[in-house]
Amino acid sequence: MRLGDFVRGTFVAGAVALSGCASDDDSASAPTTTAATFAGTVNVTVQEFAVIPETTSAPAGEVTFSVTNTGPDDVHEFVVVKTDLAPEALPTESNGSVDETGAGIEPVDEIEDIAVGDTQSVMADLEAGSYVLMCNIYDKAEKESHYQQGMHSGFTVT
Repeated sequence: MRLGDFVRGTFVAGAVALSGCASDDDSASAPTTTAATFAGTVNVTVQEFAVIPETTSAPAGEVTFSVTNTGPDDVHEFVVVKTDLAPEALPTESNGSVDETGAGIEPVDEIEDIAVGDTQSVMADLEAGSYVLMCNIYDKAEKESHYQQGMHSGFTVT
């Protein structure tokens, strides 16, 4: 093999490897965290209409959720429930909000009324298992359930 072929081959292999690290849409996939790198805080963005944690898992123990409402218009809340149900399959009230006392879910903690532009935090001592992070506001004026609009995300504690 000639040196030029080797250099070109190495360059192409490196470019292919690096292309797997790039993304045109940062919100398309959340980074993952391992127990060895977890610092105890999960940053979460709430917005119309999504709950976007920076990671979808954490080790069991004390987890602080730092939640920022990026709006652009609505006040949101942040609710953590333990459940084996899929995030979109939680029991709901007739208005579409989640029945937080419904079968198959266990409320853990929440932050109410996070104004647009604000960041608030809540610390929860989480056991291993499956959780759902959500906004459970029902807007009477708009007649819309934020949960039904897609404001929920699965979260796993290992």
